[in-house]
Amino acid sequence: MPVFKTPFNGYAVKFSPFYEHRLAVATAQNFGILGNGRVHVLDLSPAGPISEFAAFDTADAVYDLSWSESHDSLLVAAVADGSVKLYDLSLPPPSNPVRSLHEHTREAHSADYNPVRRDSFITGSWDDTIKLWTIDRPTSVRTFKEHAYCVYSAAWNPSHADVFASASGDCTVRIWDVREPGSTMILPAHEFEILSCDWNKYDDCVIATASVDKSIKVWDVRSFRVPVAVLNGHSYAVRKVKFSPHRSSLIASCSYDMTVCLWDYMVEDALIGRYDHHTEFAVGVDMSVLVEGLLASTGWDELVYVWQHGTDPRAP
Repeated sequence: MPVFKTPFNGYAVKFSPFYEHRLAVATAQNFGILGNGRVHVLDLSPAGPISEFAAFDTADAVYDLSWSESHDSLLVAAVADGSVKLYDLSLPPPSNPVRSLHEHTREAHSADYNPVRRDSFITGSWDDTIKLWTIDRPTSVRTFKEHAYCVYSAAWNPSHADVFASASGDCTVRIWDVREPGSTMILPAHEFEILSCDWNKYDDCVIATASVDKSIKVWDVRSFRVPVAVLNGHSYAVRKVKFSPHRSSLIASCSYDMTVCLWDYMVEDALIGRYDHHTEFAVGVDMSVLVEGLLASTGWDELVYVWQHGTDPRAP
């Protein structure tokens, strides 16, 4: 399957919700510690290599990105200088970014576009906050500040327009409703930092968390004393976790152990696939909404892989 070489280290990869052949990649120079960043927009061809549709350079590392759910050409990027940048692929590179939002006081580490309302997005930052934005406003709508340490990930609920979750280095996941003054639930999900969270796309009460403790846990927020499942199999911190858009119990994860894993949390032998194609930390993974079983990953080895589950990502 196709592979794309990025000049910098990969940080995140996201399939377009509009075009089955398109994906975006966030990258950072020098492993994201110091230096520039770049957003790549890539196109898959049925038989040939991956081609670059567009690229946008930034003065600092790009840690995450999210496609707009309402405009097929719009991308949101979370940048290490704390800025949140909006790119419009329908405009020439000199016109981009169309907006640069400077409110976070430390690195912006995650971005997620609202899939229900489709007019707003959230960003999570190392300044311990999550911010809510709309496309048409130059300033944030609201700041959510309760976490005691970095917010590594924030994700909208796929069914409820006002509900999102945030994962933090303070070892908690918090559930928020933007109509409420504070968080509505606190999950002390792990004893170590939580790096990622994602909602089940078929059960709006189920959420997965990924931690430095090497585990993924699946929770039902209606009774969160005990996890629904604990998925062990990674040998280092789990960097990202993602629920399948097609199968309710399927989860993809990637880890500092350089692997991408697929899990079915409803069966006893939950680990159903392990891919070891990366030669450095695997830090970005996504599943296509439009093509069932199509996966993408990126890592610090400066490579982006796209492959069908069950095939070898490295196969030509």
